[in-house]
Amino acid sequence: MSDDIRQELSLEQLLEHIRWDASGLVPAIVQHAATGQVLTLAYMNQESLKLSLETGQTWFWSRSRQELWHKGATSGNTQQIVRMSLDCDGDSLVVQVNPQGPACHTGEETCFYRDIAVGTDPGLQVAARSSSGRFAVLAELEAVIAERERTRPEGAYTTYLFDKGVDKILKKVGEETSETIIAAKNKDNDELRLEVSDLIYHLLVLLQERKLPLDDIMAELNRRHERPRRD
Repeated sequence: MSDDIRQELSLEQLLEHIRWDASGLVPAIVQHAATGQVLTLAYMNQESLKLSLETGQTWFWSRSRQELWHKGATSGNTQQIVRMSLDCDGDSLVVQVNPQGPACHTGEETCFYRDIAVGTDPGLQVAARSSSGRFAVLAELEAVIAERERTRPEGAYTTYLFDKGVDKILKKVGEETSETIIAAKNKDNDELRLEVSDLIYHLLVLLQERKLPLDDIMAELNRRHERPRRD
């Protein structure tokens, strides 16, 4: 289709354009909207595609459990859909998302965390690596905070913050910022480490309260890093 021709389809027409396999499924490649990283390969049927379009979050069909699967329903690692594309043959989808935590059930950022190095000797070498790297704990903490907000377990400090609301959260962010400044001024790195950790935690709580994914912050930092620098 040329750039100057746009074809708008109803949901029913879209479903007709997709080449569903014999099981009524179509593969969906899930990609990080900010980084382009491939997160997972899953499958959608007509119902899960409809739910994905209606809710703005990814729904799939689990071939192993033979049931609908809302990504992140239990873990909190939901995926907010930014863009969805159908390939030229109509037999696969690309779903670009802002992920709320790891995509893989192992806790890895992506299901494709094992590299296959191709060489002449010994040929193929499979090496496992952590795609989340040294910042994996931030994604895990973000997921835990999201789960706390949803389930509100009694006695949890995070529950207390969400119950008190944004003013209390902001007060704690301010307090931890002040304590971080004091620790830095005192040149006490042990105390600074503790205060910065507290500050980051409360900032993540604030982001969750405002429904602003940490990935959006990382994407903004990435955009700033990639901007041409002026002397």
